[in-house]
Amino acid sequence: MDRAVRIIIHGRVQGVGFRYHARLKGRELKLRGYVRNLPDGSVEVVVRGPQIRIDAFLVFCRRGSPVARVERVEVRELRPGEADGLQGFEIRH
Repeated sequence: MDRAVRIIIHGRVQGVGFRYHARLKGRELKLRGYVRNLPDGSVEVVVRGPQIRIDAFLVFCRRGSPVARVERVEVRELRPGEADGLQGFEIRH
């Protein structure tokens, strides 16, 4: 059964390739979702897929891209239907 979560990553995560690497990892894990910058300097990820793959993606989020500095990661479970219609894994602007 698929799970869907919203992840907010805080720290030095904009302008350091975080979204690019998140998209690569999401596609590698065959997850559906998107990643985007938020106005407050954090990054938002909405992702859907099997629990074990989301757990692997969360490991990436806590570590970050090569030059990112992750300070805090918030994870919120999405209700059924909130992440329906996601196709592939993309960067949103």
